[in-house]
Amino acid sequence: MTGPVAISPPILSVRDLNVDARTPEGRKPVLQNVSFDLAGGETLCIAGESGSGKSVTSLSIMGLLPKASLKIASGSILLGDRDLTKFSDRAMRSVRGGEIAMIFQEPMTSLNPVISIGTQLTEAIREHQGRENAEAVALQMLDAVHITEPARRMKQFPHELSGGMRQRVMIAMALSCRPKVLIADEPTTALDVTVQAQTLKLMRELKSEFDTSIILITHDMGVVAEMADRVVIMQNGRIVEQGDAVEIFARPKESYTQQLLAAVPRLGAHAGTSGPPRITPVSNETAAADRSPILNVRGLNVSYGSTAGKLFKGKPPVSAVKNVSFDIAPGETLGLVGESGSGKSTTGKAVLGLIPFTGHVMIDGQKIGSLSQREMQPVRRSAQMIFQDPYASLDPRMAVGRAIAEPMVIHGIADRSEREDRVAELLRRVGLTPDAATRYPHEFSGGQRQRICIARALALHPKLIVADESVAALDVSVRARVLDLLLELQETMRLSYLFISHDMAVVEKMSHKVAVMRDGSIVESGTRREIFENPQHNYTRALMAAVPIPDPQVHRRLA
Repeated sequence: MTGPVAISPPILSVRDLNVDARTPEGRKPVLQNVSFDLAGGETLCIAGESGSGKSVTSLSIMGLLPKASLKIASGSILLGDRDLTKFSDRAMRSVRGGEIAMIFQEPMTSLNPVISIGTQLTEAIREHQGRENAEAVALQMLDAVHITEPARRMKQFPHELSGGMRQRVMIAMALSCRPKVLIADEPTTALDVTVQAQTLKLMRELKSEFDTSIILITHDMGVVAEMADRVVIMQNGRIVEQGDAVEIFARPKESYTQQLLAAVPRLGAHAGTSGPPRITPVSNETAAADRSPILNVRGLNVSYGSTAGKLFKGKPPVSAVKNVSFDIAPGETLGLVGESGSGKSTTGKAVLGLIPFTGHVMIDGQKIGSLSQREMQPVRRSAQMIFQDPYASLDPRMAVGRAIAEPMVIHGIADRSEREDRVAELLRRVGLTPDAATRYPHEFSGGQRQRICIARALALHPKLIVADESVAALDVSVRARVLDLLLELQETMRLSYLFISHDMAVVEKMSHKVAVMRDGSIVESGTRREIFENPQHNYTRALMAAVPIPDPQVHRRLA
């Protein structure tokens, strides 16, 4: 492991920081001998997978560790010449916001839903700068983060803003007292690629304008390449490597760093190929047998909203999906890409009959539009869905084996002994051991839970799987393993996928065909080569341009 390196006198120094967790078996180390410096005016990225200790490090600096479960055992956190580990809670209140501020990962849970944006902004300003001119400063900050109509936004509540705007409010709140250090914990993870690009650009601009040093915590190595002056790589509570960003990306010394960089999907990596990697080419004989699409969609429309009643006029319905048409052949993947609100997920639910729709949808030769829920049951043996959040998709009170077997029970397939054998086989197929069947969802990592959801989707031997942002919340290396698993299953089981994502690099890796959605409509569609090597629509080109390039040398040349 390389030692801490600083490009100028540090504004913040973390030395030999050790944090322990209280467990029934006694204290367990969570951070071990973590040391790094943050120089004035620099951006330091702390990267690593979930559980590596990134967020615990940031909470330690902020003095926000949950006292019931975590405790700083030893080490120092120096802000200038002051050791923050010696500060009382009362003393830390003057540091938080005033000298060190933090942007948390999910703005909706960080903002109070019943208090207006203006009140929440001015509260922080009054706490550190007094009551005078608090509203004027709040308006200036909203303007600084490029929020339109700041005076009107002050009166609005968090739910009235988009995800990108809520994140801008969090940035405005964090910088309102001009802190020396800004800690951003996964600030773009939940954002679309274009909103992410705007947010990162904004952070770079404000860093210069407010003369703030930034600690950016992320598992996205593309974001690291775009933002970092220096990089700290963490694994299992330890720093395994740190140094200049260009050096780390060009010549990583540690195998873990090399694995992280190798797992990053790179836009253009599959140029010149017509299908995903590792897919067995379809012979002419097989292609002839596969002419009928497994999924045929024509003129799909989905609307939400109230209708007129006897006493009240009601609001007109909102069109979420407008005249969408596409086909998916056996063994083929259609990548459906677009930003939040584009209609991707609504389309995925509609084609499986999970929400009302109008238009023509045919699954494996069966038209589903007029079928009742009872009549849909045999159709659902052919088509299954993998949702974005694996934890929310699994019943926390149900053992994993029972969850995987549940579809077989509902459809009356096999007896108990045969179902147990099938569950064990499915767990092995997705890279888990059969003894996982007796455990519960909370006992698994995010990537393992997604594998369990994939096993559950495979329980009925489906021909089509709708994967709705199925890897969006996963770490880069876990994401790579899950994507490889999906490709392997497609190859061995001849599965078809409707692969829904906002990540253009992932869609390029997974897809045979691509459809780009915006405002409920498909604005461009074609083969993977047509879309990625010769995009025709400006929106498609904008999505591709917003994908972070995992090479800091490129960003430094463009700066």
